[in-house]
Amino acid sequence: MTSGEGPQSICAWGAVLTTEGARFRIWAPSQQQVRLRLQGQDHAMERSDDGWFDLTLQAEAGAEYGFVLDDGRVVADPASRQQAGDVHGLSLVTDPAYDWQCDWQGRPWHETVILELHVGTFTPEGTLRAAIDRLADVAASGFTMIELMPVAQFEGNRGWGYDGVLLYAPHPAYGTPDDLRAFIDAAHGHGLSVVLDVVYNHFGPEGNYLPSYAPKFFDAERHTPWGNAIEYHRPPVRRFFIDNAVYWLRDFRFDGLRIDAADHIRDPDSDPEFLIDMVRTIRQTLPGREIHLTTEDNRNVTHLHERGADGAVDLYTGEWNDDLHNVAHVIATGESEAYYRDFVEDHWTKYARALAEGFAYQGEASPFDGGKPRGAPSAHLPPVCFVDFLQNHDQIGNRAFGERLTTLAPESRLRLLMAMLLLSPHIPLLFMGEDWGETRPFTFFTDFKGELADAVREGRRKEFEHFAAFQNLDLAATVPDPNSAGTFESSRLDWQHRDTARGAEWLDYTRRLLQVRHAEIVPHLAKAAGHGGKVLMAKEDKVAVDWQLDGAILRLRANFDDREAALPAAEGRVIYATAGASDVGAMPPGTVIATLQETT
Repeated sequence: MTSGEGPQSICAWGAVLTTEGARFRIWAPSQQQVRLRLQGQDHAMERSDDGWFDLTLQAEAGAEYGFVLDDGRVVADPASRQQAGDVHGLSLVTDPAYDWQCDWQGRPWHETVILELHVGTFTPEGTLRAAIDRLADVAASGFTMIELMPVAQFEGNRGWGYDGVLLYAPHPAYGTPDDLRAFIDAAHGHGLSVVLDVVYNHFGPEGNYLPSYAPKFFDAERHTPWGNAIEYHRPPVRRFFIDNAVYWLRDFRFDGLRIDAADHIRDPDSDPEFLIDMVRTIRQTLPGREIHLTTEDNRNVTHLHERGADGAVDLYTGEWNDDLHNVAHVIATGESEAYYRDFVEDHWTKYARALAEGFAYQGEASPFDGGKPRGAPSAHLPPVCFVDFLQNHDQIGNRAFGERLTTLAPESRLRLLMAMLLLSPHIPLLFMGEDWGETRPFTFFTDFKGELADAVREGRRKEFEHFAAFQNLDLAATVPDPNSAGTFESSRLDWQHRDTARGAEWLDYTRRLLQVRHAEIVPHLAKAAGHGGKVLMAKEDKVAVDWQLDGAILRLRANFDDREAALPAAEGRVIYATAGASDVGAMPPGTVIATLQETT
């Protein structure tokens, strides 16, 4: 089967094959003249009053091209679909047609169990083609969705992907555009959805030439923690990102997008704001498909996730729930510095509230943020609005040594947290290797050169100089160099660990929990409404939460204490219990029980 989604004509930027030839288009309002360099020959482009340059010529897929600016510099297409080399070189005309093998319409959101992975470290080869060979293992573990960390091309070969500068071009170290399509097609064949993490809040520090010819793309008065802020209210800028979102979903058949740091996508002067305009365009452009759109948003907002009639998803499908992670991390490790400060006091209450209602902070003052109120009431949202996790790329990799919880927390406590994660009605996410208790680190790594490499190295070390564990230490000798190839290599998954006795035991534990989830809990989630969670107990080392789902009450009880404890009775049919756990109230130390009571 071929693509079937129609021509690329929706894209305003870049090189698009049409029936008349290849149409090349770039917005360069600061330039008086832009020439297209195609296969070594320069051609004058037609300029419009609003700064667009346009030209249609005969060209085939694979033709090399770039844009020549007033000062003679040749730059890559900012909407390049593929590069001939690195981000500083020429772009390639591409053809989106592909012989799709899987007739795939997607999976409903309430079935979702997410595996987040980084293509470059997921396999020894670090490629999309190599990752295809592991898809059967992913599906067998009980995952239904893969979330790829960003794949847009960045400078160098190694990186997390959040420094992308060519947002339409798959990173060549991972493979070609067709390799990415092959990966998605193969995943669909295994019953796996695939979503992509996209970065629309900034561009990377190396290889972004937009300021040279479109300075109004950026807001000179505002900055994000990672670079210049973006002027989303300008139509060409808005179109660049909205077209990009549709492009990934249409031309590659991704099943959804995760919007990185949505709290830094600020568009106060537009109605509707950019985030709402984008999601409406996506849903209008691609009707009839299961498209899942999630946000990472430190504000704990709910206006992007409100449900329509009968619980229908009108805007965003879900939000990453940092609160659940943060309080669970405090429970697991006892750490209390940085943003964990907000979750030390009454952490059991906050943990139970996050399970029952979504956010722990729903307008309360944040000590870490100087006492400012954070969040909005969230209990009215259905439980599947919240994507919960104990680990992800950020929460592992932003540590100095990239340690996983398997090396930081007591295993008995971690197992209870894993059971609560996978058996709650929220959407669970695991980071690659977490299903088998991976112990290798996932450290922050880059592939910059020269002064930028020095700045990144020093900046990374300064991040930790105020932490108690690093006082009186030589940070240069202690904190791994992000630009070292060794830092990258040490972050690769150890697939052999999965086959050890410990790895096999962890994997069996994860699979059994997910089997219970799919068989017993998922059937009651599609129409589960808000205001269903209720905290029955939340005190030192003891948690009891009930949820009214669609046609059933789910009850979870956990005793994290090292002594037997009395918890509220869990009525209903036992669907999961650790050895010795009881549904009548008295629970041995380190045990969890889940029951389901059908109500219809």
